[in-house]
Amino acid sequence: MAKADNILSLIKAHYNNEPERFITVALQIAAHEAKLGHTLVANEIKTTIDKAKANRHKTKTFAPDLQGLVLESEPAVRLSDMIASDDIKSKIKRIISEFVQRDKLRKHDLENRRKVLLSGPPGTGKTLTASIIANELHLPLYTILMDKMVTKFMGETSAKLRQVFDLIQQNQGVYLFDEFDAIGGERSRDNDVGEMRRVLNSFLQFIERDKSDSLIIAVTNNKALLDQALFRRFDDVILYHLPTLEEKEELLRNRLAPFASKVKFKDLLPNINGLSHAEISLACTDAIKETILHENKQMDNDLILAAIKDRNAAYYK
Repeated sequence: MAKADNILSLIKAHYNNEPERFITVALQIAAHEAKLGHTLVANEIKTTIDKAKANRHKTKTFAPDLQGLVLESEPAVRLSDMIASDDIKSKIKRIISEFVQRDKLRKHDLENRRKVLLSGPPGTGKTLTASIIANELHLPLYTILMDKMVTKFMGETSAKLRQVFDLIQQNQGVYLFDEFDAIGGERSRDNDVGEMRRVLNSFLQFIERDKSDSLIIAVTNNKALLDQALFRRFDDVILYHLPTLEEKEELLRNRLAPFASKVKFKDLLPNINGLSHAEISLACTDAIKETILHENKQMDNDLILAAIKDRNAAYYK
């Protein structure tokens, strides 16, 4: 039977609506059962989790005219699930607060922050931020796949953008423009083409004219690549970074504790160089799976370090 502290953590995660924490604790219980020789139970727990995760992240196409380009989802992640700097969390809270109290602002001829640019390395929480905002505001999340729109509909991208902004007007939600670099590049670049300049000009016009009740979030891995005319169209710009030492330790503890009672987290920190929040989280999941699939393995620094090294080799070798 699972330990009492695991069951307590599972109950708290459920009632606090912390899905990632719930999954972590459930995997810990599976590992514990596997060590006791209850492999059938352990495998059933893991299979159930895998199915639930697959269903939770399943998305559906929003509009027939934008097949494969606009996807709808209903995120379950909360701001408390996010590990980031106080500055980033504060800015996210401000966006949420202004939206909730937008009527109060409008009485003074002010608008809430609706158009936000997120910039930073991959895996640092940009897309997660859009999911958090959508969930906290109980709005659907619509993801616009800009790279596919440009490559698939070159020559009619501006027309597709008009359709997207019609959706933004008609259907309230959080609209995430993923891979925004695909259209937001500096117009004066030598390798630019006339079509892309027209697309960017169209986007600038659409976003400036937009007066909907939706939230528009654009994501880029490098804001230096973006056209400077974009910045004054956004109400806020949030800059993301690779995790600090404190964030690395907090992420490790959240993903592995209380399962990793023998782990010395601070000793692991010097070995986590260059990995993003998402990559560290994946390394933790790899370590948990190892303890589940191999009964003779215990969660310790060596096991976690091996998972971290695998991730480093995969991304940066």
